Amino acid sequence: MRIDFVLIDSQQKTLNRLADETHGHINSAGCKGMATTVTAAHHSIWMHLYDSMHATQKPKSKLKFVTLDKESNMSTLWRRKEFLRICSSNEELVEKAQDIEVTIPVKKSQETRYDLDRGSFVANYFWGRRQDGVAIDETLKIVYILEFKQSTDREERFLEVKDAEANDQHKSIISALKSAVPKWEFEQINFVVGNH
Repeated sequence: MRIDFVLIDSQQKTLNRLADETHGHINSAGCKGMATTVTAAHHSIWMHLYDSMHATQKPKSKLKFVTLDKESNMSTLWRRKEFLRICSSNEELVEKAQDIEVTIPVKKSQETRYDLDRGSFVANYFWGRRQDGVAIDETLKIVYILEFKQSTDREERFLEVKDAEANDQHKSIISALKSAVPKWEFEQINFVVGNH
């Protein structure tokens, strides 16, 4: 499922490294001088959207927004009672995620840690993954992983690119959960915004 929004004047992030001192670079989290500001803008826009979804929820809805206060990593989420009821075996999740995590390129700055102990690195990487939001429908047994991406919409394919980026970001989580807990459904919903 994909829901697309276009917001004017939001900050942008890009998939690939941009040339230094270009407009795109300065407006991305890749620019060290702007990373904090861009990240704060990302969180501000997402929290407004997330709060709006929660506020307009029908009283009889069985959907529970689990991460209303802030985004959480997998480790934090899996300590919550809602998730322990879904799958109480952390080892099984890591085992299922490992096959996918090892196919994801390791950042150059993390290669030494990866080479020292691949098993621990992969497990820590999996438990450190962050989703922008999570919602659970316990009646239908569906967990929704919510991801927010922003980009300039000057590129014709920006929706496709950001949607693919978001899906890649959480493919190990979704796949591991589907394998470890076949009685539940796990779906990712991406929110992609663009600015001129």
